[in-house]
Amino acid sequence: MPKVTQQYRDARRDHILAAARRCFQRDGFHATSMQDLFAESGLSSGAVYGYFASKEEMIMAIAEENSREVLALMRAAAAHHPGQSAGAALAEALEIILTRDAQDGLGGVALLVWAEALRSPGLAQQFRDLFARLQADLAAVVRDRQQAGALPGDVSAGAVAAVLLAVMPGCILQQALIGPEAVADAPRAIRALWP
Repeated sequence: MPKVTQQYRDARRDHILAAARRCFQRDGFHATSMQDLFAESGLSSGAVYGYFASKEEMIMAIAEENSREVLALMRAAAAHHPGQSAGAALAEALEIILTRDAQDGLGGVALLVWAEALRSPGLAQQFRDLFARLQADLAAVVRDRQQAGALPGDVSAGAVAAVLLAVMPGCILQQALIGPEAVADAPRAIRALWP
């Protein structure tokens, strides 16, 4: 029997998670059965279980993947434009996230995962870790702007970063529930609020 490459395994795992996202978006986590996931992926139960032992593992994998992507976007926005404003870094990341949501429904899945985090301590911990990393990255940008005199220094950079980060889930929520028109100008508004 030929050996399966890691590239093949990664592609198969991505295929299963894409099918899970579609099912979860369409029917929600709790109404989606493993049978639904097998059918959506076009794979046998053995093939799916070879990657994920349960639906909960898929939810965790989707949350981890989304978290990694959001963190990478924030870090890239800060790293590619050193010295840019905190608002510009946040707006740049938000533009990418909103575009991604329009392409594959990232926001709807995010809402489902956030709701599931209320029931799952492991998922909730992942979100605490994600937001701690995002806040630390954004706080570094804020601190740079404070030292340059572009932002007031009498409030901690962490507190400013926490407020800025509160904007992103709010925009994702609005895009998912109301539609893209609700947040079409959000990145521009963020840049104006935090120049």
